[in-house]
Amino acid sequence: MIDFGFDKIALIGAVALVVIGPERLPKVARTVGHLLGKAQRYVADVKAEVNRSIELEELKKMKSSFEDAAHEVEKTVNNEIHQTTSDLDRSWSEGTYTLPADSGQHEGLSTPVPEYKHPKKKWRLKRGAMPQWYKQRHGIRGKAQSGAARVARFRPPRPLT
Repeated sequence: MIDFGFDKIALIGAVALVVIGPERLPKVARTVGHLLGKAQRYVADVKAEVNRSIELEELKKMKSSFEDAAHEVEKTVNNEIHQTTSDLDRSWSEGTYTLPADSGQHEGLSTPVPEYKHPKKKWRLKRGAMPQWYKQRHGIRGKAQSGAARVARFRPPRPLT
């Protein structure tokens, strides 16, 4: 950029004073100042726009690299899931057992592993087996009340007038 020292600015000011004259010099100086300010703002805007576009390009590159990495991870996970599923299916199909051959009656028969059955415990019934007198003594609610019903229950009665 052009380097303006104090001596060059003083020389330009003296030439401007002689050429323009002392009456119009302040007005011209103000106009030049406004134009220089606009030029500086324009250059700053252009620099900012260039920086934004460079950052945008970098972000697009980062985005594409992250997407590629995500696709690679997804492929790896899918391959592992597929391999594990096939291994599990193979193990499950091999997991059938044969009955022991006692006297040759069950020879060659294979039966699958017995299926899981829920024990059907009646925990709700056990929980409800608490005696009613115990519930009343210890304040366990037997019936649910709405908020409005509870307020009405504990509201003092109205005096008769």
